[in-house]
Amino acid sequence: MIARAGSNAPVADAASPVAPLGAASGATGGVNAGRLGRRTIGAEASVEGVGLHLGRPCRLVFRPAASGAGIVFHRADLPGSAPIPARVDMAVEAERRTQLGEGEAALHTVEHVLAAVGGLAIDDLIIEMDGPEPPIMDGSATPFLEALTCAGLVLTEGRPDWLVLRKSIRVVDGESVYEAHPCFGLSLDVSIDFPHPLIGAQRGTYMVTPATFREALSGARTFGFMHEVEALRAKGLIQGASTANAIVLDANGLVDTALRWPDEFVRHKALDCVGDLVLAGARVRARIVAHKPSHRGTVALVRALVQHATREPSVYTVEDILQVLPHRYPFLLVDRILELEEGKRIVGLKNVTINEPFFQGHFPGHPIMPGVLIIEAMAQVGGMLLMRTIEDPSSKVVYFLSLDNVKFRRPVKPGDQLRLELEVMQMRGTMCKMKGTAYVDGQVVTEADMAAMVRDR
Repeated sequence: MIARAGSNAPVADAASPVAPLGAASGATGGVNAGRLGRRTIGAEASVEGVGLHLGRPCRLVFRPAASGAGIVFHRADLPGSAPIPARVDMAVEAERRTQLGEGEAALHTVEHVLAAVGGLAIDDLIIEMDGPEPPIMDGSATPFLEALTCAGLVLTEGRPDWLVLRKSIRVVDGESVYEAHPCFGLSLDVSIDFPHPLIGAQRGTYMVTPATFREALSGARTFGFMHEVEALRAKGLIQGASTANAIVLDANGLVDTALRWPDEFVRHKALDCVGDLVLAGARVRARIVAHKPSHRGTVALVRALVQHATREPSVYTVEDILQVLPHRYPFLLVDRILELEEGKRIVGLKNVTINEPFFQGHFPGHPIMPGVLIIEAMAQVGGMLLMRTIEDPSSKVVYFLSLDNVKFRRPVKPGDQLRLELEVMQMRGTMCKMKGTAYVDGQVVTEADMAAMVRDR
């Protein structure tokens, strides 16, 4: 059962520290200037049911959290118990599940809840439970995703924490083998191999964004085998499991269910990875190749990521931009990406210095940045937005197809900092129409409407 407390998602006034996702933004500063703030929810939402392994009833309530609070669990049935943050240092080894904490206050099987949180890129959230294990619901993350979406995603002050991998690492835990490489976003390449006629070898690759998580992963259910039931229940596990909340397979095929996708099994393993990666305590940017992933193995990977990756306040540095755009000096005209809202909006910076090569011949003695290069800088920022959802940006290139309504409002001179804002007006397949605006010190210097297409390089 899913329920939501309160009225519709709140609409914040000018003095409010939160704003509904998608609220209008200004050109300069302020809480709502740009839409990349930290994410929480705007109201409470709850789900109820029995846990998968312990089989005990539980009511789980999602509550908004202050900026910087992170993802935190509370046990409402244990008054005075300490909150448990969803961090890898709280994870303990447990069979067939992700567990936080030990003893009576421990939290069991939190991976599906965390998958919904990570899939929606929520940074701050209170998760209150009146039992030791979240309800399993239908065995997927969709019920939690729906509850959080119903509560309304809102933005708060501050910037998200980013865990950025700068060099490749490898982690082996039993049969689970992981490689993690630098990447523009979070990319998962997951493979599994089970000796069952309906599963066998399966592989899935996913560029994880809120949209792709919702469409491709959130509905994938946990699965298990009839021949394991007796042994697992003897250990006190899968006490709440049934064909209503898990894909159950016998030697011949499915038991009392139908698959949502032919490869639902590998999709669920990818879903579990998204949930366990939340334990990094930040939004992870890496391309992760996982062969036969397990909860224990992914937690070990997270520990390695925390050790080897860096936390950065900006969205994308010039190092990241160089991984995505083919341009190089003197034609790379983007220094940093400050804000990015998936498929909707992006903000980049270009620092204009007297050392720019074009100043030598463009109005010598009265240096002015050529207007066509301001447009080019806009186009490069827009290209970064289009490439964000592509798994391998090195294989693609963005071609701009048209320019309309170009206006130059004032000259750009050495020492100026261009703030380049691109907003998606229309997206159809690989084609996109965007409105671009360039600012210097909060004043509009250039405007243009442009169309672009992503093509194979």
